[in-house]
Amino acid sequence: MSWVFLIMAGLFEMMGVLMINKWNKDRNLTSILLLVAGFGLSFGFLSLAMRTLPMGTAYAVWTGIGASGGAILGMIFYGESRNALRIVFIALVLGSAVGLKLVS
Repeated sequence: MSWVFLIMAGLFEMMGVLMINKWNKDRNLTSILLLVAGFGLSFGFLSLAMRTLPMGTAYAVWTGIGASGGAILGMIFYGESRNALRIVFIALVLGSAVGLKLVS
């Protein structure tokens, strides 16, 4: 169950990152509430995951999901660069997160 909590934490981290960009474009109540909710839920699920997962593994996977997910969402929603090398390095981050799960 800890890995499910950790994946949920990463997904909410992605939501928080997406809402930072939304907040910068549309400074309204909905944007800030979604931003706070995304990061709040992310930290909550990370805390639940860390009850049984080692801190280093949980943090590495959480940041990997958030960072690579944020980059992917930037490409999808905001027209950020889709350079092949950028995609390769995002895949490396995700592959490292999967590798940590396999050895934990």
